[in-house]
Amino acid sequence: MSEHKSVIKVYDDRLRSELVEEHDKIDRVYKRIEKEGITNIWDRYEDQGLAFGDPDRRCQFCLQGVRCDLCSNGPCRANVALDRRGVCGMTGDGMAMRMMLLRNVMGTSTYQYHTEQTVKTLRAIANGKTPFKITEPEKLKPFAQRLGIDVSGDINKIAQRFCDFVEKDFNRKYDEPSIIVDKLAPKERKELWKKLGVFPGGVHGEILLSTSSCLTNVDGYYVSLALKAMRIGIAMAYQSQIVNEYIQDVIFGIPKPHTFRVDLGVLDPDYVNVLPNGHEPFLGFALVQLARKKEWQDKAKAEGAKGLRIIANIETGQEMIQRWEMDDVFYGFTGNWIMQEAILASGSVDIFVADMNCSMPVDPIYAERFKFKLVPVSELVAFDGVEDRINYLPEKAEEQAAQLLKMAIANYKERRKSIEPITGLPMREAIVGFSTESILEALGGTLEPLLNAIKDGSIKGIVGMVSCTSLRDYGQDVHTVNVVKELIKRDILVLSLGCGNGAVQVAGLCSLDAIKLAGSKLQKVCEALKIPPVLSYGTCTDTGRLADLVHAVSEALGGVPIPDLPVAAAAPEYMEQKATIDAIFALAYGLYTYVNPIPTVTGGTNLVKLLTKDLKDITGGLLDVEKNAVKAVDNIEKHIISNRKKLGI
Repeated sequence: MSEHKSVIKVYDDRLRSELVEEHDKIDRVYKRIEKEGITNIWDRYEDQGLAFGDPDRRCQFCLQGVRCDLCSNGPCRANVALDRRGVCGMTGDGMAMRMMLLRNVMGTSTYQYHTEQTVKTLRAIANGKTPFKITEPEKLKPFAQRLGIDVSGDINKIAQRFCDFVEKDFNRKYDEPSIIVDKLAPKERKELWKKLGVFPGGVHGEILLSTSSCLTNVDGYYVSLALKAMRIGIAMAYQSQIVNEYIQDVIFGIPKPHTFRVDLGVLDPDYVNVLPNGHEPFLGFALVQLARKKEWQDKAKAEGAKGLRIIANIETGQEMIQRWEMDDVFYGFTGNWIMQEAILASGSVDIFVADMNCSMPVDPIYAERFKFKLVPVSELVAFDGVEDRINYLPEKAEEQAAQLLKMAIANYKERRKSIEPITGLPMREAIVGFSTESILEALGGTLEPLLNAIKDGSIKGIVGMVSCTSLRDYGQDVHTVNVVKELIKRDILVLSLGCGNGAVQVAGLCSLDAIKLAGSKLQKVCEALKIPPVLSYGTCTDTGRLADLVHAVSEALGGVPIPDLPVAAAAPEYMEQKATIDAIFALAYGLYTYVNPIPTVTGGTNLVKLLTKDLKDITGGLLDVEKNAVKAVDNIEKHIISNRKKLGI
């Protein structure tokens, strides 16, 4: 793909070719940033001793996860082979898993924050206090019924009862079993989780249990800590992720396939460009609603602009583009989070609206140099030196969106006068908007055609690619794209989620042109259904939705246990804490789970053995950390073929 080439990076008086990241347009933007002498992610990566091709020139204790500085006796270092322990006596296995559990807690907390904002928004809608409305009542009713909620009366009453129910479940004590998990999870998983003692209570109770367990001299046993990680992962997937995404469907619409413009070429400097960024789409959708009105377009034109555009970014952007179709106002999607400094340095941004995730601490430097407004819209987000702030409130969403549009329009003249934009950047279209409902619709309302395609080998298996993006090992998106290409070449259908979804969209893998890259059998399926071999399925938050789809496939096959299905999970470039809890949940769910880069737990040799070998006989899940793309897919394919034989297909 032309959008994925090596970048030539210039350092002082020497020129060397490095795979800084796969997007060739970054070369132009990087040279501007370098000329300006502005801090940037590519130089910071090298400054940390993480040069490409040799990313592990760091403290080996840190790299392997066998160090701890949680108490004043430390920092301590451990060596499992030599039984070298921390001052408190904790082993390297315990240190590695405790730090992983703390990451899991952070990931869960952030997912749950998003979910509670979504529930708050639905409640405000039910009370008639927001510019939003319930657009999919027929999604809310059956989901409420699955949870055992009374669905009599008007839709607003149902919504209120729904909010009451889920909030009560969120707040159950850790020893009070979650009703949400009980109602939604597969029967065989629930039985196993109860047997293992990992069936969770409310997500807040699980956060309390896990965090308290990580205190010095409380729980130092790596197996116990791993089981607690699974508990919180299960709570997160069902209470945070599934509830969140299904409510967002109810409010903003169920994703359906449509084309959308992607990549940096969506930024036109002659327009007022408003960029909602992060993970929560609420104000992003409110901005689109207002910007589509003639009065706001006229206000932008009065300042000399051609018009006003909303440009989607990162996971907020994915939430938006999966559900709403593009036009000349809701114009396009830029890319994933490592693109951020390149986006901001393009000279085409008027306001960067930062919600609860994935806005970088260096953004104020770029705002000052490239003349755009930087506005946090979540109490979670703060920037050094930035005074503007509009914390999202559902009841004031329209008013807040209007404030943001005014700020952007007022910024246009100064930005256009003082900043030379970089133009002619690449743009293409991707097919986005796949969901369980839209997949069923494409199949004629039943999973039967999909199951038949799996049974006859037209689709060898399915991989849920839920990934971040990382500079580690190969450069941004390089490994993700290589793994996905290798999967579809072997007739394995891919559902893409997270920042990795942005990677494959920009790489052209979510288009009909990508069909030719698939194996011959998968090609025929894609051509018949007019779908790409990589189905754009949403954000990292859609992991729970994906688990629910796997559950539906299991049920349609007569209750086949999850570990026996010809499916796998893959995170070729996981990066942050939310990704770690996604992976832990996948293992608890019984999925073969591939992750890269290698997690910082390798010094805990007993822990590594638990995750990569022993777990198969405990939950049915298994962790693979192969770094080579072809070998990683060899392993995934071997797992899928083994399960096909087990099922007699």
